[in-house]
Formats: sequence, structure tokens, C-alpha cells
Amino acid sequence: MQLLARFAEYRDFRSRTRAVPKGEPDASGGDNGDTPLEAIAEAVKEGHEALATEVLQRVLDQEPAFLERLVLKLLTAMGYGGRAGAAEQWGRSGDGGIDGVVRQDVLGLDRMYMQAKRYAADRPVGRPDIQAFVGALHGVQADRGVFITTSRFSNEARSYVERIPNRIVLIDGRRLAELMILHNVGVQDESTFVLKRIDEDFFDQT
Repeated sequence: MQLLARFAEYRDFRSRTRAVPKGEPDASGGDNGDTPLEAIAEAVKEGHEALATEVLQRVLDQEPAFLERLVLKLLTAMGYGGRAGAAEQWGRSGDGGIDGVVRQDVLGLDRMYMQAKRYAADRPVGRPDIQAFVGALHGVQADRGVFITTSRFSNEARSYVERIPNRIVLIDGRRLAELMILHNVGVQDESTFVLKRIDEDFFDQT
């Protein structure tokens, strides 16, 4: 609770909870008579939402190359590659529009390429950026890849990806932060709480 209290969103949530008598719905239509498990789940959700905002800002504060390393580390943490040295950063002059590759088998026959763009929230990734990435994939004879940005994708960019035969996964800034939290990349567990319940089998014994 002390950790969550650092975030304004959680403090607002707690003030709304205290303002409504137990069992009566609040103004937003929710019910304040939550079980302890539901209350904890809601608190964790609120905390993660606030943490996602901070995580994304921390990424934006770093140099562009940091995002490329981060994305490769995240993909590895998600299970792609599956071995040390499977991810390789390419982001450099003359990289042809590809920032990195994850080799998904020992021989490197199955590869996933990625592009990372550190853009401000008000600068969306447009269709030309995606087209350039697809062209770079053709240059390495690949038909799939992951495009990650700290901002968002325009409707035209998303529509273009849906129409082409290439398998392109788009991950915007919010989703990037959520995945980092889910896979403990750039974050760590603060505390673990165990919520216990009655053991019905124990009391049913005759």
C-alpha cells in the first residue's frame, strides 16, 4: 500500500473507495462491496497502470540505442530465441532499416527481425515507416517481423499491415510497457502477498 500510495491514480482510487458506503454502487457504476481478492486485484491493476506510464517515460529518457537493446531483451524474456546469444543488435549506420534479429533455432534458420522507433507520444508511426520496414525485410529474404514504438501507430499504418502478406506485429508504447511489466524487464517485484481462504476439505472431515 505504501508503494502504491506514491501514484496519484491509486490515491484517487482509494479516495473514491472511502467516499462510497460499503455495498452501494459508486458514481461510475461500480460496486464498493468488493471481496479482499477483488480489492487486491483492482489495486494491482491501478498500480500497474501507473507503473506503465513511468516505465515508458524512463525509456523515452534514454538514448535511441537503449530502446533497441531493450526490445531484444524483452523478446528474449518472452521466450523467443531460447538461448544465450540468440539476439543480435543491428542498429547502426547502414543497417538497412532493421535494428535487430532474434535467431529462434540453434542454426539460425528461423529468424525474427525487429525495428524500434523512439518517438514522442505526439508523433505516430505512419504507413511510410512500415513500408520501409517491409522493404528491409525483403532485403534479407524475410516475411515477418516486429515493429515497436514508444508512441503509437496511425490508422493507415495498421490498415496497411492487415492487407499485406507479410506477418508484421505492431507494438505501441503502452503495450511495450505492459509487456515489460509482465515479463519483469526493467521492473522488479516489490512485495508478494498471500491471501488465504478456508480449507473446506479440512473442516468436512468426519
